[in-house]
Amino acid sequence: MPEAPSQALPLALQAEAGAETLISIDEVQRTLNRSRASVYRYTNTDPRNLNPPFNPRKLNPEYRSDQKEPLVFHPHEVARFARDVLRIKEVTVEVLNSPSTATQQLLASILEELRAIRTQLDGAEAPPADLHLHRQQHSQARPAA
Repeated sequence: MPEAPSQALPLALQAEAGAETLISIDEVQRTLNRSRASVYRYTNTDPRNLNPPFNPRKLNPEYRSDQKEPLVFHPHEVARFARDVLRIKEVTVEVLNSPSTATQQLLASILEELRAIRTQLDGAEAPPADLHLHRQQHSQARPAA
């Protein structure tokens, strides 16, 4: 049963470092405030076709390569469905950054180090374009054995 047109639906999601986040059927259930059975009833699925064509009257899941993969949905698709099919007005999609993880901290420190190396390389004397000149400079800098 469609909700009253005056209802607002905030759709807050966690994003992994700016990547597009897909949401599970459980998150859709909580977001739309519907039972699990009704969310499955809304969903565009077909037992004979793994990825049925887009249906504007249904909640369309993301592409799946195997029937055993769980259904996941793009936040904008959930918002479109809530707005166009359920007639919920004032649908907002808010993507929040997840808290920093140890992996993200490590990647940030590696990036910092690479930037420092790049700065040092950019400040270094430009290498000779000719290999012969480079060998001459290198051999002159080394004392003979």
